[in-house]
Amino acid sequence: MRPCAIGVDVGTSGVRAAALALDGAVCGQSSVAMASLGDSRAPMTWRRAVSTCLAELGATCDLSGVRGLAVDGTSGTMVAVDRQGAPIGVPLMYDAPCEVRDVLRAIEAQAPAESAARGRTSALARVLILQKRPGAHRVLHQADWIAGWLLGRFDRSDANNALKTGYDPIAGRWPDWIERAGADLDKLPIVVEPGEPLGPIGAEGAALGLPAAAIVHAGTTDGCASFLATGAAEIGDAVTALGSTLVIKLLCDKPISAPQYGVYSHRIGDAWLAGGASNTGGAVIERLFGRDRLPALSAALRPDRPTGLHYYPLSAPGERFPINDPDLPPRLEPRPADQKTFFQGVLEGVAEIEALAYRKLAELGAPVVRSIRTVGGGAANAGWTEIRRRILNAPFAPARSQEACVGVAQLVLRSMRPA
Repeated sequence: MRPCAIGVDVGTSGVRAAALALDGAVCGQSSVAMASLGDSRAPMTWRRAVSTCLAELGATCDLSGVRGLAVDGTSGTMVAVDRQGAPIGVPLMYDAPCEVRDVLRAIEAQAPAESAARGRTSALARVLILQKRPGAHRVLHQADWIAGWLLGRFDRSDANNALKTGYDPIAGRWPDWIERAGADLDKLPIVVEPGEPLGPIGAEGAALGLPAAAIVHAGTTDGCASFLATGAAEIGDAVTALGSTLVIKLLCDKPISAPQYGVYSHRIGDAWLAGGASNTGGAVIERLFGRDRLPALSAALRPDRPTGLHYYPLSAPGERFPINDPDLPPRLEPRPADQKTFFQGVLEGVAEIEALAYRKLAELGAPVVRSIRTVGGGAANAGWTEIRRRILNAPFAPARSQEACVGVAQLVLRSMRPA
């Protein structure tokens, strides 16, 4: 019955869970792919994946000592639920742009210039659509719904997930303007700080083997959880996520919001996590070269011999950060005959976008980058790391963990420790 905290990460393709001892040591981890359980965009698949993942975790460590649990999810994924918390229709995913012009115009007319709720990928736009579904009692973020299922109550969210829905983390409330934009405030969850205790495990959580005394805590977004997992903790510490997309986060002493560049800030304790997400990244690389060819192409990289190609790799027109332009075209010309040179040019292009992102944050008032930690699949590519070192010209530091589930478990530990 070793006391521990559990973090659950609900990602785009799978669920991961970690159990951390009170000193922060990882004492168990598990993962499950959603594809093995159904449609990865269906809420009941998320739930089955969480159940399976916790069952696997319980097979490797004693869950009877669990003191607390929290969930992170994909930022901006929204689901409408009825009074019992059952999903109504399909959710609107984080990467689905809003095509309803009246909704976008209503938000643009009311939202402050610095609000993260602006734009075609606005989570608030999804709320305005989902709240009109027949029988919709509340509209929740993905992490809210999973936590609510474990808690037995579907009425809470956290300030990180709620940011892109229009929540004001400085004032600590849903602002008046979102109601003027058309949001039904009665259908939005009550927002608390990430890590805050919500209440004891409910019947559904207990049926998974969690003790009745375990407390469900407010979670965070997958991006914030990944940052926390790395060990980055000082002002100026940065984390680059080289996953399907390129995500940049930098710990700041003040909030930085510039939607015109796709920049927004999450509150983390007394600091602010500023950054944004680009449309470049691993998904573009796999589309261009195929996953099977990546190891051989990576082995042939020559980091000390820049190609000078200066690409802007995108799968299709449109970029969010550090350039916010829905019509920005990909730049992948001239294309050399040699595939190895083309591959290196694409990796250099992603690194140049990363460097542009950090320069943009500096222009907006962010602190000097004191260290960069890297997570995601691209972090394991040694040649790409050397390319990035040259282009970024900043100190690199090792990530303590790359698992978002570890980061969200750390939120629970922080809440459990005496002030």
